[in-house]
Amino acid sequence: MAWFKRLHDFLVSAGFLSSKTDISLFHYSTGTSRVYLLVYVDDIIMIGNDSVLISELLRRLSTTFKIRDLGAPSFFLGIETVKDNTGFLLSQQRYMKDILNRAGMTDCKPLATPAAVTQPVTPSDQPFDNPTQYRRLVGALQYLTITRPDLSFSVNRQCQFMHSPSNEHWGLLKRVLQYIKGTITYGLRLSASALSTIHGFSDSDWAGCPINRKSTSGYAVFLGDNLISWMSRKQRTVAQSLTEAEYKALVDVSAEVTWVFSLLRELGLHTGEPSTLWCDNLGATYLCANLVFHARTKHVEIDFHFVRDKVASGDLVVNFVSTKD
Repeated sequence: MAWFKRLHDFLVSAGFLSSKTDISLFHYSTGTSRVYLLVYVDDIIMIGNDSVLISELLRRLSTTFKIRDLGAPSFFLGIETVKDNTGFLLSQQRYMKDILNRAGMTDCKPLATPAAVTQPVTPSDQPFDNPTQYRRLVGALQYLTITRPDLSFSVNRQCQFMHSPSNEHWGLLKRVLQYIKGTITYGLRLSASALSTIHGFSDSDWAGCPINRKSTSGYAVFLGDNLISWMSRKQRTVAQSLTEAEYKALVDVSAEVTWVFSLLRELGLHTGEPSTLWCDNLGATYLCANLVFHARTKHVEIDFHFVRDKVASGDLVVNFVSTKD
């Protein structure tokens, strides 16, 4: 905290503005030149559209702090940037190899899917004999989801059994690792997009957990053509219908889209157009637009109607998309 305050005070004195939306982000503007600086403890990444201004800001930083300019980012916080003609790929291939090595599965048989969703996880009476290893590997996989949204659901499910993993849970974890073995070249692709609109997709099962009958929500948020945010997690309360479960998933994605909207507006990058949310449940879609308080939602907590207020204010538009699409 003391280090961050020291760095924060210097950057503000140098003309940077501290982001209100993301405390680790600073931005500097002069004329048409823009520079963005992102801090993670003592690792800093700086980008902008004016190389002369970036060099000058780096020089000013070096007068107060010991810094090394490593040039264009190629490896940052364990994430490798692989450039090509259309953009770049954020890859954690080295990290994946390290996880497989720690698990002793470097030469395991690869699989095409990370989980069999048709087989729900149930409590088992046979505890795994090395729970520490299970926790270490699942914890490591959480960091991998930074560039692997396809692992979000499986890793979140594994995290739910950290307190007492069983042999069955260990088998499911090994399946995730086998999937990683077969998709070790996968990463997150980012490229220039002609569009800068925000749109998000949400989905939910209903009472998918056999233990407490809670539903699992998931969403994906796009900025233009690029996937920038995603999540999969169990809902806090039990949903009494599929419509309610889908409605709660919409609330999660609307909160994330609102945060992205605030960040872009703060940086002067938002177009002002309303964001679009896509849901595959007509009941939940109608519920967002209909101001009548349905009898079926009387028990729903007030905070879940946050999405309805956003639709009424014109910030969000909720549309239906077929499940098959």
